[in-house]
Order: sequence, then structure tokens, then C-alpha cells
Amino acid sequence: MMLSTLILLPLLGAALIGFYPSVISGKLARGVALAFAVIIFLWTVFLTIEFDPGDVGQQFAESLPWIDALGLNYNLGIDGLSLPLLLLNGLLTCIAIYSSDESIQRPRFYYSLVLLLSAGVIGAFLAQDLLLFFLFYELELIPLYLLIAIWGGAKRGYAATKFLIYTAVSGILILASFLGMVWLSDSPSFGLATLNTHTLPLGTQILLLVGILVGFGIKIPLVPFHTWLPDAHVEASTPISVLLAGILLKLGTYGLLRFGMNLLPEAWEYAAPTLATWAVVSVLFGASCAIAQTDMKKMVAYSSIGHMGYVLLAAAAATPLSVLGAVMQMISHGLISAMLFLVVGVVYKKAGSRDLEVIRGLLNPERGMPVIGFLMVLGVMASAGIPGMVGFISEFIVFRGSFEIFPVQTLISMLGTGLTAVYFLILLNRAFFGRLSAQVTNLPRVYWSDRIPAFILAVLIVVFGIEPSWLVHWTEATITAMVNTQNLVAKIL
Repeated sequence: MMLSTLILLPLLGAALIGFYPSVISGKLARGVALAFAVIIFLWTVFLTIEFDPGDVGQQFAESLPWIDALGLNYNLGIDGLSLPLLLLNGLLTCIAIYSSDESIQRPRFYYSLVLLLSAGVIGAFLAQDLLLFFLFYELELIPLYLLIAIWGGAKRGYAATKFLIYTAVSGILILASFLGMVWLSDSPSFGLATLNTHTLPLGTQILLLVGILVGFGIKIPLVPFHTWLPDAHVEASTPISVLLAGILLKLGTYGLLRFGMNLLPEAWEYAAPTLATWAVVSVLFGASCAIAQTDMKKMVAYSSIGHMGYVLLAAAAATPLSVLGAVMQMISHGLISAMLFLVVGVVYKKAGSRDLEVIRGLLNPERGMPVIGFLMVLGVMASAGIPGMVGFISEFIVFRGSFEIFPVQTLISMLGTGLTAVYFLILLNRAFFGRLSAQVTNLPRVYWSDRIPAFILAVLIVVFGIEPSWLVHWTEATITAMVNTQNLVAKIL
């Protein structure tokens, strides 16, 4: 029941906050939600302590029959691929709740949705059954839609509806591929351990892989399925942007590794050159669009598209080192993007604008935001791959592992790192250097309560950049076994 507890805790918290107003008032909802989030994170840490990094199988496994007629079972497990993502989810959920406005409208409903969202993410990372994964994957859709539609910006309705439509299409394609995997392979159930997809003909595997790639490609998102993301980020509140960029996008990259590369290896190898090229397009397109933005939040949003392209490149190469780099990139991007959105959120809260044509000189030590400016500089350095930061080591492993398979695509993708420096230096130069602009001369005080979440992420970014083995330790054995078992090394056609 150790893993089930991890799912039940946020569900219990959401029910307690949402359905018992006589016990938990609106003012108390934030504290209760934060308490549940901390307990969930600490429980995940406990699982990490008990986790055996050398065991490449599913640990703490739970299996119960559910709906026999459908072949659906309640199968949970955790390995080196899902463990770091669970820790990331626990941490960012705590930060998102802590960073939420204390005077937010309808607080009980808001915090219930955040915990329900966390439960869906946890369940998806733990599920060892295709249908069970799909149920949790869809569970996080409605809470996120409501969190954007109710507490978002001026165009929140449009952004939330666009997100809903794109994600619904994603779910349909993924479900169709999952059903095809089971029915066409005559597998006895939807459990990952019982699937016989390796026996499918190459043509069938390719057809199923297309659904997986497009479905999860929408979630990541990859070009040209990316258009929902900038709108969602711009209209979402800062805590929801933290969750969206930091962990929810990782459901897409996790799905590619777990259900694409792992279950359809022959099709994956055949499609690898195309996937590597697709990664290059996403990296360069995301970076190019970021350069053109004047809204700080939209610039950070487009940077996510480019950095998620690195994960696809590493997965396409499918070497043990590159796939390890893909997992590292997921974690590093989660930390860095969450920190950047937090800093941009503080700027918007205090200055009243995110427009680079309006704000200037925020690094002013007397009347500006010097500490927030320092955090932004650190986040920019990490995103641009400066040595000593976790962004550098993750991208280095991706490029090193991918170069031997796709040298041309890797070299072109490396341009994305340079472009990242370009658009974030534009952001720093316009918003933080120079004299304070007239529009932001009387800035409210920035309290430590506004800075603490970003400081926590900044410390982790530096610590894991200096000592990346603390991350690699939990993942390396699982990834090596996963790649070697499938004999996956992409070939250039």
C-alpha cells in the first residue's frame, strides 16, 4: 500500500478541503493543502530512501484485479525512470501551493483542484497498466482546465478551451494506440508486464507509434502541436505555470520513453532519424519564437518548447547515455522553468507588467528588485547551459550520448543553447539593466516570502549542477537495463 498511499493522500486532502467547509474554512484551506503537499513530498522522500537503485525492476509493486472483462488491473510500481519525476512533482506541488495568493478567490475549490491534479500526475507515473495510466493521464486534464479557466488572466477562457481541445485529441490518440497494442498483439491484459508488442510486424508497430508520438507530442509539446502552450502559460497564474512547465509537460516525454521507445523498439529504431530531425525543428523553432517575444512569460514558455526538443533528440538516439540525459533534462528543465516562472511572477506582481518595452532597471539596488534580479540571472545562466548548473550537465549528457548516432542533428541542436543565451540576455538587458523606467519607479517591497520558493530551486539547480551523480544514481541502472534489453541503438538510414 506504499504507492497507493501516495495517490490517496492528495485525493483525501482534496476531498477534505472541498467537501467539509464546516471543518476547513477558506482561510484554512491553504494551510491544510500545504500540509498535505508536504506530507506527500516527505512520503516520496521515504520511498526514495527505501528504493534500491541497483534493482531495475518495478519496486514496491502493487497488483489487484479490477475489471476482468476489460483486462484492466490496478498495477502500480516505481523504478529509476519514474522516481525522480515523482520527487519533482512533490516538490513543485509544495512550491505552487506556497506561492499561491493568500487572498485568492474560492480557495477551497482552488486547493482541491491542485491536490487532485497532483494525484493524477502521481498515478500516471506509478501506473504499470496502459488503461490505468490513461485514466490518470485524463484525470489531470479537468483540474488544470478549471485552474486556468477560473483563476487565469483576461483571455483565460480561450486559453483553457484551447488546452482542453488539444489535450483531448492527445488522449484519443494515446488510447487508440494502447488499445491497438493489446488487441493486435493478443496480449492477455493491459499490464505492461504481459504485453507482447515486440512480436508485432514492423508496419503495425509504426502505425501504433504514430499515435503515441502525436499524442504525447501534443503534451510535451513539439512543433507543430505547440500552439496551446504559450496561451496557457500567459493566462495561467504563476503557481499553475510552475506546475504546467515543471511537471505536467514531463508526462509527454515520460510517455515517449515508457510506451514508445520501450514497447515498440523496432518502429522506434526505424523512425529515429525522423524523430531526431523533428527534435531539431522544435529546438530551433522554440528558440526563434522566444527571441521575438516582448512578454517575459511568453518568452519563458517558448523556451520550454526548445528545451523539450533535447529530450526527443536523446530518446531518438536511444543509447544508454542519451536516454539518461533525457531523464536528466526532464528534471533540470522542471527545476529551471519553475524558477523562471516564479521570478517572472514576482516581477509582474510588484511591477504590474511583464512587457519588456515597459519595465527597465529592475536590478537597481535601491528602488528595484536586486535579489529577484540575481535569481533571474542565475536562472538564465542555468537555462543557457552555463557550467556549474544542472542545465549544463543535462544538456552535455544529451549531446554526448546523441552525437555518435546523429552527429549532424546534435550539432544543429547545440545551436539552441546559443540561442537560449541570446533571448534570455535580451530579457535581462531590457528588464533588469539600465535606469528604472517611469512606469516602475515606485515598486512595492519584495518580501522573503516571495523569494523563498525561487531560492529553494536555485539551490537545487546549483547543487545538482556541481554533484549530478546524486540524480544519476537513482536512474542509471534502470535506463541502462531498459535500453540494453530492447537492444535499442538507432541507426541512420
